[in-house]
Amino acid sequence: MTAFTWRTAGESHGKTLIGMLEGLPAGLPLDVERVNTELRRRQGGYGRGGRMKIEQDHVVLLSGIKGGETLGTPLAFEVPNRDQTLESLPKPISPRPGHVDLAGCWKYEHRDARAVLERASARETAARVAAAGLVRQLLESFGIRIFGHVVALGAIQADSKGPLGSDADAVRQASPFYCLDPKADAGMKQAVDQAKAEGDTLGGVFEVRVEGLPPGLGGFGQGSERLTSTLGAALFSIPAIKGVEFGLGFEAARLPGSSVHDGIVSPGGVAGVEGSKKFTRSSNRAGGLEGGLTNGQCLIVRAAMKPISTLRQGLPSIDFETGEPEPATYQRSDVTAVPAASVVGEAVVALELCRAFLAKFGGDSMVSVQSAYSRYMAQVRGL
Repeated sequence: MTAFTWRTAGESHGKTLIGMLEGLPAGLPLDVERVNTELRRRQGGYGRGGRMKIEQDHVVLLSGIKGGETLGTPLAFEVPNRDQTLESLPKPISPRPGHVDLAGCWKYEHRDARAVLERASARETAARVAAAGLVRQLLESFGIRIFGHVVALGAIQADSKGPLGSDADAVRQASPFYCLDPKADAGMKQAVDQAKAEGDTLGGVFEVRVEGLPPGLGGFGQGSERLTSTLGAALFSIPAIKGVEFGLGFEAARLPGSSVHDGIVSPGGVAGVEGSKKFTRSSNRAGGLEGGLTNGQCLIVRAAMKPISTLRQGLPSIDFETGEPEPATYQRSDVTAVPAASVVGEAVVALELCRAFLAKFGGDSMVSVQSAYSRYMAQVRGL
């Protein structure tokens, strides 16, 4: 059995984005259109720029599959670019504050910031969304549901607390901001329109919820094994993410312990574990993680995205060659990409949870994984 890993390659305006997954068990049926649906969601959301009108993202499976099922060997795929203009795009005159342009040129000793920004671009996240579109089909076969939505855009807060309703998908789909509070959409739209008129950009906060997780995923033997650590790192790997919190998050630092920790009560059942009648919780302030492990409750994690660092108004910068004052280079960009970031957030959470899931239940085939999962859940119910 190969440990689950994934990698991506490719530049924003290069020929294609490439991804590779290793460690998926054999016998997993894959629906390519399911992946393409996620890619289309990533391209959506109010406030996106002109690039989204050019690209028609779709995944092409290159290896590791036969007859619509995984072979258990490395699975390679691509998401082709339509805008393949890497070699003809002009050399940026000045670095953008908040972007990697300047630091990247220092690191690699480049004289052309395009050699840096093409890979650092958030375009790379299309490959991650494609990879997650494949692996979340494994998680979904075990009843695990991953759902991302926007809870704030700029200064506009959405009211979306409480459990996800049965209509959550439809409500999110109807919102131009992938939000569960229809009353917030108008204010968010106004904020984006105003920022666009002023040549500015907006950030925000998205939340990812995961239902149906078994207890015990993750580890605590080493700090790096804790899901709080690995999920946090995965979310921080998304361009422009500046903060991550689980459950109550930063609010927990302002409250006494009696108002933070989730009481264990009986009778009831471990949330998400059918058949257990011994333990349940009085709340879910921990966000489904305790000691770096899933505890059977809904996983709740939020990430804060800074405003995009490419502004039409041009922030103060300097000319790369002369060192003279020069407004920052403007690259075609979005006013906001928080809705799209919520889709990318789902993706990296799915990839990390797949790693943790297969670390616990992994086998060479889906039959082996299903058997290990069934045995473990029977033990959980009997504890």
